[in-house]
Amino acid sequence: MRARPAAVAALSALPLAGCATLPNGSRWGGDVTIAPGWAQVRTAAAQAARDPWVWAPLAGAAALQVGNSDHRLSHWGRTHDPVFGSEANATLWSDRLRSVSVGVDITTVLFTPSGDVGGEWLLDKAKGYLVNLAAASTAIESTSLLQHGVSRERPNGANDHSFPSDHAAASAVYTRLATLNLREIPMSGDTREALEVSLHALSFATAWARVEGGWHYPSDTLAGMAIGNFCAEFFTDAFMGLDGSRDRFGFSPLPGGGALTFAVALGGGS
Repeated sequence: MRARPAAVAALSALPLAGCATLPNGSRWGGDVTIAPGWAQVRTAAAQAARDPWVWAPLAGAAALQVGNSDHRLSHWGRTHDPVFGSEANATLWSDRLRSVSVGVDITTVLFTPSGDVGGEWLLDKAKGYLVNLAAASTAIESTSLLQHGVSRERPNGANDHSFPSDHAAASAVYTRLATLNLREIPMSGDTREALEVSLHALSFATAWARVEGGWHYPSDTLAGMAIGNFCAEFFTDAFMGLDGSRDRFGFSPLPGGGALTFAVALGGGS
C-alpha cells in the first residue's frame, strides 16, 4: 500500500496553465534573489517567528514537560499503537509520509503560475525550487546539529538523537512550503482550504508516526515541526521575491501577555 493523500489527488486535477502569472504580473520563481538585503532578512525572520505554525508547536513542546506528560504520551503511543498498529508499521509509514511531503511540494511548484511552458518557465521553476531545497536543507541540518548537541536518548533507547525530530522537520518544511505555494495558485477558497488542511494533517501524521514508532517523544516532533515551519516561511519571504500579499496570523508579545493578529490579503487573481 502506498501513501497517496487527498492533497496529491486534488492537486492532480488542477490545470498547469490556468493563470499564467501572479496577480502582480510576475512569474513564480522569476523574482528569486540571493541577496535580499538585511532589512528583508530581518523582516522575514520576524514574520516567521510570529507565525502560529512556529510558536504554537514550541509552546506545545514546553507544555508537555509539565507532569511528565511527554514521557507518558510517548509510552501510551508505543504500547497502544492506536494509528499504525505496531512500532514497525509506524516507522515504515513515517518514512513513506516524509517522502509524500517531498512529493506534494514538488507538485505545487509545478502548478504555480510561471508563464507559458518553455525555457523561462523551466528556469523560474528551478530557481523557485532551489529556494525550497535551501529551506528544507537548513531545517534538516539544523535538527541534526541539535540532535548531536542536546543528546536526548530516544524512547526506544536506540541512540541519543531524539531531540528534535528530523522526520517531523522534513515533513513540516515541505508541507509548509506546499501550503505557501498553494496561495500563489488560482483556485477557489474552499479548494485551497481543503488542500491546506490535508497538508497539515500529513505533517502531523508523520510526527505522530515517529512517536508511535518509539523514535521520538511528542515534544521532539513538535520542536521539529516548528523548525521546519520557520525555515519554510523564512526562506519564502526572504528569497522568493513575492509581494507578500497573503493572509497572515501573527503573535506579538506585550507587557503582561501578547496579541494575536490576522492580516487579510486583498486582491484578486487572474
